[in-house]
Amino acid sequence: MPVIRRLPETLVNRIAAGEVVERPAAALKELVENAIDAGSSSIAVRLAEGGLGLIEVTDDGCGMTRADMALALERHATSKLPDEAIELVATLGFRGEALPSIASVARLTLESRVRGPDGGWQMVVDHGQLLSEGPAALPPGTRIRVEDLFGKVPARRKFLRSARSEYAACLDVVRRLAMARPEVGFTLEHDGRRVLAVQGGQSLADRVAQLVARELASDGVVIDLERGETRLTGVAGLPTFNRGVADHQYLFVNGRPVKDRLLVGAVRGAYADMLARDRHAVLALFLDLPPQEVDVNVHPAKTEVRFRDPAFVRGFIVSGLRHALDSEGRRTAQAPAAPAMANWQSEPISRHDPAPALGSLFTNPAPTAAVREAGQQWRSYEASVLAPAARAEVAEAAPEPAASHPLGVARGQVAGTYIVAEAEDGLVIVDQHAAHERLVLERLKAAGAQGAMSASQALLIPEVVELDEPDCDRLAEAAPQLAEHGLALERFGPDAMLVRAVPAALAGGNVQALVRDIADDLAQNGAALLLGERLDHVLATMACHGSVRAGRVLSVAEMNALLREMERTPRSGQCNHGRPTWVKLALEDVEKLFGRR
Repeated sequence: MPVIRRLPETLVNRIAAGEVVERPAAALKELVENAIDAGSSSIAVRLAEGGLGLIEVTDDGCGMTRADMALALERHATSKLPDEAIELVATLGFRGEALPSIASVARLTLESRVRGPDGGWQMVVDHGQLLSEGPAALPPGTRIRVEDLFGKVPARRKFLRSARSEYAACLDVVRRLAMARPEVGFTLEHDGRRVLAVQGGQSLADRVAQLVARELASDGVVIDLERGETRLTGVAGLPTFNRGVADHQYLFVNGRPVKDRLLVGAVRGAYADMLARDRHAVLALFLDLPPQEVDVNVHPAKTEVRFRDPAFVRGFIVSGLRHALDSEGRRTAQAPAAPAMANWQSEPISRHDPAPALGSLFTNPAPTAAVREAGQQWRSYEASVLAPAARAEVAEAAPEPAASHPLGVARGQVAGTYIVAEAEDGLVIVDQHAAHERLVLERLKAAGAQGAMSASQALLIPEVVELDEPDCDRLAEAAPQLAEHGLALERFGPDAMLVRAVPAALAGGNVQALVRDIADDLAQNGAALLLGERLDHVLATMACHGSVRAGRVLSVAEMNALLREMERTPRSGQCNHGRPTWVKLALEDVEKLFGRR
């Protein structure tokens, strides 16, 4: 019969370390969070071998006394919970076992000093054993060195990745924490090379642009939305400024970096009709709400959270993002003009035969037959080479001045696809299909097409969908909201739902898959939003098929009408797939092409 025994302290610490110290980045996260919670204004991080050889964090926070240092190295001791209200934690963390857990699998040197006449103190712990302690010379604050991580735990060390991969994870940790605290300065050195340095006291937008992508300063929108005690701030990239992976989405809840599926789904929903499915937005969002409205204790590393009202949170983020993007109107991410003009010095090479020498045309005063033939060849050559490949139509009556319209006045059409317009400060080139696609979609929505799309299509034979009983309970509770979108559901026993009608736009589709997806969405987000997003996708498909096609010849009046409607339509800077609808070539760039600047 197995015997129950009390584990030794060293083994208990190692088990706790397994929850806290998965890799060097996890240990670094705990140390930097402690430095932030200590009220530091400057934090310096030094790494060696990706954190495997050395992790050093130095701060100028409040520091610790000798007695506090001894307590900090004991399990379940913390200063971050003044009472027993664990659900109201307002700091980045309160894991009392962080320092002893790290000290149990590495050599840890803890040095600290409080402000005042007293000097600092140092304690050295090697894999759980206190080696030495004594006075230390350092300015007010704390310095922690972690060396030889997992040096005596080879089973853990051999499962770590390469030093380069571990360094990348550490850099991501510092970047996220630095983004969450723009008032704190951060420096990061790796193997003696400084790789990150940000000054304290920056604005949130400047800090995000410096750490995520400098293009966000010009290709992003600032978000600041408040509803009751909940606030959403941050910077979101324009839909045309996107990436192929979602690694550039930084999400924070009450200043804590998180990786939450609800928040990721809300971001995807906000950009649903503005990005292609394989593209992802670039943004940093900071959600602040009362501590009692969010549970941060559902994950040991606090990277996942649980909201009391997930439907409100998701709707708040979606509406906040859409409002910020809509307020930018027709803005689109503009690529630098220089690469597009990199080949301006290249001489044009004609596909035709070389032109006859001009001297042969004027050899004799009298126009001989040979000269007449050569002249005819030259005129034919001139007509074929110099004839414009695009079409420019003279505008009816007096054209409007270009200065009166942001997108200018149409001057012609290139390749039956692109509209060339003259603006006050340059040339505007518009993709007529992409632009009209966005206009049609917004027109459908503004005209109440969403209501038309939600018209029900009754099924000839009601379909039974078998689900788990909890899924059926959630669907039955959400049935009135689903009916507003045209989906008629009713309970059919404890573990089945009966579908009597579906939205007309989704008629003929897979009813089983639709209901199961909605059930999954209800289980994850607590709100039936997936159906509305699907209808938005159907609207986008209709807009694509009903828009002006590339290759269609437009009159100048039609071109100008398209430009004017773009100026009035929100989000007209990108099509439904996230591609830009227009680009501008500044007048000074054109002048540079011809040496005028």
